[in-house]
Amino acid sequence: MRSDNIKKGLERAPHRSLLKSVGLTDEEMSLPFIGVVNSWNEIIPGHIHLDKLAEAVKAGIRMAGGVPFEFNTIGVCDGIAMGHTGMKNSLPSREIIADSIELMVEAHQFDGMVMIPTCDKIVPGHLMAAGRLDIPTIVVTGGPMMPGIVGDEQRDVISLFEAVGARRNNKITDQELRNLEDCSCGGAGSCAGLFTANTMACVTEALGLSLPGCGTAHAVDAKKVRIAKHSGMKILELIEKGITARKIVTQESLDNAIRIDMAIGGSSNTALHLPAIALEYGLSLSLSRFDEVSRETPHLINLRPGGDRFLIDFERAGGVPAIQKRLMEKLYPDTLTVTGKTLARNLDEYIIINPRANKEIIATLKSPVHAEGGIAVLRGSLAPDGSVVKQTAVSKNMLKHTGIARVFDSEELAMAAIMGKKIKPGDCLVIRYEGPKGGPGMREMLSPTAAIAGMGLIDSVALITDGRFSGGTRGPCIGHVSPEAAVGGPIALVREGDMIEIDIPGRILDLKISNEEFEKRQKAWKPPALKVTKGYLARYQKQVGSADKGAVIR
Repeated sequence: MRSDNIKKGLERAPHRSLLKSVGLTDEEMSLPFIGVVNSWNEIIPGHIHLDKLAEAVKAGIRMAGGVPFEFNTIGVCDGIAMGHTGMKNSLPSREIIADSIELMVEAHQFDGMVMIPTCDKIVPGHLMAAGRLDIPTIVVTGGPMMPGIVGDEQRDVISLFEAVGARRNNKITDQELRNLEDCSCGGAGSCAGLFTANTMACVTEALGLSLPGCGTAHAVDAKKVRIAKHSGMKILELIEKGITARKIVTQESLDNAIRIDMAIGGSSNTALHLPAIALEYGLSLSLSRFDEVSRETPHLINLRPGGDRFLIDFERAGGVPAIQKRLMEKLYPDTLTVTGKTLARNLDEYIIINPRANKEIIATLKSPVHAEGGIAVLRGSLAPDGSVVKQTAVSKNMLKHTGIARVFDSEELAMAAIMGKKIKPGDCLVIRYEGPKGGPGMREMLSPTAAIAGMGLIDSVALITDGRFSGGTRGPCIGHVSPEAAVGGPIALVREGDMIEIDIPGRILDLKISNEEFEKRQKAWKPPALKVTKGYLARYQKQVGSADKGAVIR
């Protein structure tokens, strides 16, 4: 066992003494040591209950004959960080999370890990660490929040972000806004729609790193506690069989995960996280692969924000295994999972307990919600290295659009224009210098997109940025424009009044200026002054790569 390095032999008497000081017995010294990697904290709704899940995981480990050691990682709530300078810290936290797990596991030589992450950057950070360390690993994602009920309708946090614009436009009253504020987010769990957190939970299960049913099992459901216990028990089996993370995450299982992501209409942020995750497993994943898989994968379930259903509906319909069953002919069936069995074997054993909901909520391959999957990758003179849009959340009349550029060099300037009612139908809102380097930190633009929706402009105004979007964003919102403005990408050359062409079916994003004008502007462009000069963000700004490659630290 790896843990023998800290507990076996004459030379390790001091180490054993230190371990005994935390309560270990001689009997426990002969058992596998399991790291329980918990992202619990008291500020993120998706994490507030993870201390209870950790207790369940540890109970399972003990039942199976292991010794659990819990430690924590940091976590940022994207919803709370949204719309202000705090969002600059969200994406960079992904790398800190992965690094901190690596340091703890390597220093203490754990034999295996059970990871308990939830929310947008925390799940990817854990998955990156799992690939880097390549020891037996199981992931227990914390589960979605139940939707709130306001005005006799189900609601979630996106209802609030859009309500801000609606209130500014006098479409709702102060009391209606307060009702939404009080009741939309009702308790523990990641936000109730198919936003980035829940997308990444489903992707983790699709990769084979979580037990079947984990991705959609809700935070308040006893099912999640049982999954946590079984995960604690199962990790001992993986250690015994030598099944490590890299034996589960392969090029084929990555393809499976992308296909499930496309079929459920997941967050565009997966196009940022999965390439970064693949890199840690020694694999290659290009942005183009998302588009290739999307073109041949039908969209099968219409969840928020593009549709009107919530994660609880997906759970009732059978969750990720139900989608996998629909898509089985398009998946690699022999990929290994943390059950110790193949995907095909898992699906043979999985029971759909709500067959009517399964048929009503999940479409068929012959009659899908959309013919193509959730994400489209656009290229052209404005994004030669690519850009990403969640096409299943775009109305038909905006799939093709040519509009006048309204240019802003920060999210705050754009937000002021939106709330000041200076954006008109037909405009193409350009927000730049918000990329990985330019932000720094590649902020999400949920506040502007939600304000546009709340003000009734979501079907007439496009938004283009070298930043990124929340998984809760809907509408013609194109992010990850690469190269970014801070390195002189074409988005830095756009001027107020230019015409921009968007053709999502044709995968085109073009700035409609002549080659001569483009070259003239390119020669005149100068890099802007750095926005930060100290601390982690300054180091991040110097080392981070392009969004089309996953925005990884090099």
